[in-house]
Parts: sequence; C-alpha cells; structure tokens
Amino acid sequence: MNDATPSDRMPELPAEALTEAQQIAAAAFQAERGVPVFGPFTPLLRSPELMQCASRMGLYLRYNSVLPLRVSEFTILIVAREWSQQVEWHIHHPIALKAGVAPETAQAIAEGRRPAAMSGDEALAYDFSMELQRHRAVSDPTYAAVVTRFGEQGAIDLTGINGYYALLAMTMNVARTALPEGAPRPLPPLTP
Repeated sequence: MNDATPSDRMPELPAEALTEAQQIAAAAFQAERGVPVFGPFTPLLRSPELMQCASRMGLYLRYNSVLPLRVSEFTILIVAREWSQQVEWHIHHPIALKAGVAPETAQAIAEGRRPAAMSGDEALAYDFSMELQRHRAVSDPTYAAVVTRFGEQGAIDLTGINGYYALLAMTMNVARTALPEGAPRPLPPLTP
C-alpha cells in the first residue's frame, strides 16, 4: 500500500444493516472471543461463514498451535511487514513484545531488515517465513531445521500462521481497513 491514508472501503456495518447470517456470525464471534467484530473481521463479516471459519482458524493458530507464542507473534510481525499491513502490525506489535520479542528485533522487522540478534527459534521462523513469503517455497535445509525443532506439526502450524495472517493482511489491504482514530502508522514505507 502507498503511504496515503485512503478511505476505508468496508467500515463497520451498522447493526440494523446486518443480514440474519451476519447477525448470527457476529454473535458467534462475540461469544467465542468475548469482543465484538473488529479489525480484519469487519470486512470479513461481508462473508459471514468465511469470517467464522477464519476466526476459528485464528484462535487455533494463536492459542493452540505447537509453536511458542513468542514465535507465533514474531511470525505475524514478519507477515504484517511483508504485506505492509498497518492494522495487523498495530494489533500484534504490543502482543509480540509482551511475548518476549525484543523491541530492537521488532524494529528491524518494521524497517524491512533481518534482525541482527534473534533467538534460535526466531531465526528459524524468520528464515522459513521469508522464504515462504518471498519465494513461495521453503528450501530443504530450512524445512529440515524447522522439523527438527518443532516437528512436522510445527512446520504446518508455521505455514498456517504465514498463510492465515497473509489472508487477513490481504483482506485489510483490499478493504483499506483504517487504523484506530489517532493511531500513528507504525510501519514505515519500504524502499525497493
């Protein structure tokens, strides 16, 4: 996305404008997550069943995958940066820091640089995610290293996090989902 702030194409729908299927999906979302529809789920509500499926997948990937939360959140930051998704970064940056990602590591990701200092798990997630996001595949050595550390389920969960958060980033980029009122744009533009 460019640095301009275009208008939100798919803002929150007024309650009275929701179809029956959207009302059911919004209520199920609130019951499962304890909060109203927000962020990427606002545009996804236009397709209620897709929104519910995406929400359930997100709950698994965030809270039940075999990967440590720090690795999951670190990976989400990589995806947000690769897609220049401001809202995704805005939501997950504080969670990543709380989960143990070092501020200087997150800053390097925000600037589009490979962090100078990463834990072994972060380095594995970084290499895997960058190969997958940029080359659409993962090399044998990187795959083997991830499987050795996290198992085959870990390789699939890491793939799922990359794909799921790319889906959310694409959705918000298409919808031009706006940052909360007054929030600064956290990601600087990348130079080619």
